[in-house]
Amino acid sequence: MHNLSYRIGFDAGAKQLEDALNWASRNDLHFVDFNADVGPNRLDNWDPKRVNSIRQFCTVNDIHLGVHTLSGVNVAEFSPFMSLAVDEYLEANILLASRLSCEWVTVHAGYHFSTDEEARVEASLERLKKATEFAELNGQRLLLENLNFEPNDAEVHYIGHNVPECRHYFDSIKSEAFGWAFTINHANLVPEGINGFTDAFGFDRIGCVRLADNQGDKEVHQIPGEGNIDFADVFGHLESNGYDGHYTMAYGNDRDKVISREWLVNQAST
Repeated sequence: MHNLSYRIGFDAGAKQLEDALNWASRNDLHFVDFNADVGPNRLDNWDPKRVNSIRQFCTVNDIHLGVHTLSGVNVAEFSPFMSLAVDEYLEANILLASRLSCEWVTVHAGYHFSTDEEARVEASLERLKKATEFAELNGQRLLLENLNFEPNDAEVHYIGHNVPECRHYFDSIKSEAFGWAFTINHANLVPEGINGFTDAFGFDRIGCVRLADNQGDKEVHQIPGEGNIDFADVFGHLESNGYDGHYTMAYGNDRDKVISREWLVNQAST
């Protein structure tokens, strides 16, 4: 537990990466997740000078970097033309991660529209297999995020929100370049619960643990301590079973993150 504060990083979202990295350095944060879909971080906005500058900054300031793809891009797409676009999207994120010397790329299994679930799942699995092979060739590791439950009567449902759905991917893709982004607030929304996921999949494939709170009933990203997640139990379960990777704060504003990191470390020590 002595290095837990060092291992707790944050999700910068679409915030300009240079600004996020400067803030991270000022606040002694060493793990940064960012998105490259919109704004100054968008995938077609990376010239060699900028790439080299960020790589140097991360090296000097001991910052570990990862790309977080957009869950709104449907990895389960099967339509002509659109399917090719999704393949190219994943490859572009992997190539950017390689250029920036990132250590992970967070991906998703996509979503279905209730009546087409089987076909969507098959398309998703085949696409992630192909993306994993591309990641292997480019020295990257994909982390599949367990996504959130949507109400039963919703038209759209994320794929990979519970243990059976996630198992289909982890059993089918055995590569070391395909790991797990364990999102505990999403796990809190399904009957298996947080510990049920680790009981099912163990700890070896976890590449990061994403942190936020909720009341266990719907998808929100509350600040830890505002919902019903027992963070002392979460840290105790993970750390006692040998997890030594990083954590990602995925909630709140900058001030919330600085304050809650100290709170999280205190919870872990109880």
